[in-house]
Amino acid sequence: MKWHKQIASVLGIGYIKGGGTVASILYCIIWFLLPAGYTYSYWQVTVTLLIILIGTWSSGQVEKDWGKDSSKVVMDEVAGMAITLFYAPHTLMYLFIGLAMFRLFDILKPLGIRRLEKLPGGVGVMADDILSGVYAFIVVRIVIICQANYFN
Repeated sequence: MKWHKQIASVLGIGYIKGGGTVASILYCIIWFLLPAGYTYSYWQVTVTLLIILIGTWSSGQVEKDWGKDSSKVVMDEVAGMAITLFYAPHTLMYLFIGLAMFRLFDILKPLGIRRLEKLPGGVGVMADDILSGVYAFIVVRIVIICQANYFN
C-alpha cells in the first residue's frame, strides 16, 4: 500500500495544498526539460500510457484508505497534462496554453467531465482528468492550426 500512496500522491505532492496544480506544473517542467525530440517520439506514447495505467491502479488501491477521489491523489493531473502536451511543439507558449486549458477544464469540469468521476475505483479518479486532458489537447491543436494558417 505504501507504494500506491507514493505513486498516487506523486511522491507526496498530493499532501500539500494545491497539489493538483503543483503536480501539473511538475509534469510541465519535466516535459520542457526533456529534449525537444521527445515530444514527437514513441517514448511520449509509452510514458503517457504507463502514467494512465499505473495511476489508475494506484488510485484505486488508495481509495480504501483515502476515500473516493481523494485530493491526495494527483497522478490523475499528471496523466491529464501528459495528454494535453501530447505531440505539442516544445515551446513555453504551448506549455502555458496547455497548462491553463487543462486546469480550467479540470476545475470547472464542463462537457461531461464531472459525470466520469462517478465511475468506480481508479477509473473514476483518472477518467475525468483524462477527458480534461483530451479537451485541453484539442484547444492546443486548434491554437497550433490557427498559428500555422494565420500567423505565418
